[in-house]
Amino acid sequence: MQLIRGAHSLTDAHHGCVATIGNFDGVHLGHAEIIKRLKRHAAAHGVPSTLIIFEPQPAEYFARDRVPARLTRFREKFNLIRQRGVDRLLVLRFDEHLRTYTPQAFVEEFLVRRLGVKALIIGDDFRFGSGRGGDFGLLHELAERHGFVLEQTPPFLFIGKRISSTYIRYLLRHGYMKEAERMLGHPYCIEGHVVHGHKQGREWGFPTANLNLHRIKSPLSGIFAVRVHGLGDPPRMGVAYVGNRPIIDDPRYVLEVHIFDYDDDCYGKLISVQFCDRIRDDMNFDSFAVMAEQIRRDCEVARERLTFEYGGA
Repeated sequence: MQLIRGAHSLTDAHHGCVATIGNFDGVHLGHAEIIKRLKRHAAAHGVPSTLIIFEPQPAEYFARDRVPARLTRFREKFNLIRQRGVDRLLVLRFDEHLRTYTPQAFVEEFLVRRLGVKALIIGDDFRFGSGRGGDFGLLHELAERHGFVLEQTPPFLFIGKRISSTYIRYLLRHGYMKEAERMLGHPYCIEGHVVHGHKQGREWGFPTANLNLHRIKSPLSGIFAVRVHGLGDPPRMGVAYVGNRPIIDDPRYVLEVHIFDYDDDCYGKLISVQFCDRIRDDMNFDSFAVMAEQIRRDCEVARERLTFEYGGA
């Protein structure tokens, strides 16, 4: 998949495609349906498929402190979209200049002039342009005027529930990991490079691989049974903590993973942590000794659940 960073990177070679636009946060089954239709139209027109996203996401630009936590950061989103077989990913920087585009100006500048779209595929709740003033009705008028096909996908339901990033956040926040995985169409994972932490875990007998989340908010928190990918096959079992470590007064959200039966140096390695089951909420403890005993129990629970689910792998 070709990555196109910014409108300034568009060339004449990118003119002529079938496109879709959205946040694609989590790249869930609803997104997968949009991508399937995108690829079908692209094949019918004999042109590449192009998926357009914004960085930052528009809601993050307007209300960074109040926006919901992302399900996927850019690298994770890129990999999931690539796995779906999209030809091109165009990332437009959402800034003060782009936010002023009217819906009509956005369509004419980017979709018509720069990309030469043959067809545009959108989700059922798609809005765009300054003040979110663009909707399906306006797009339909513009599509007829400029001669491209417009298709709106219906809501994608799973067991009677509309699949959305918002609902998946709800499931993750409340520990419904299997339900979230079914709606995503893939396990929920967070990936990153292992960094040096405070080393308290090693002192307590539970060394951890630490990942900086680089997030203002996290879509989930607490203690989880996890599988760790990227340290060889089969994936390693472990127990993970996501939170801001109140016992050591650290406000930053972190991901710390104690990997069972593993003592190799993994600093700097890129790993992916698959969240399989939620064990409990974050807690405050009266002492480190009490906390260490609770961690020991968490490890027992995690190992038991993972062994039952995956046979120890």
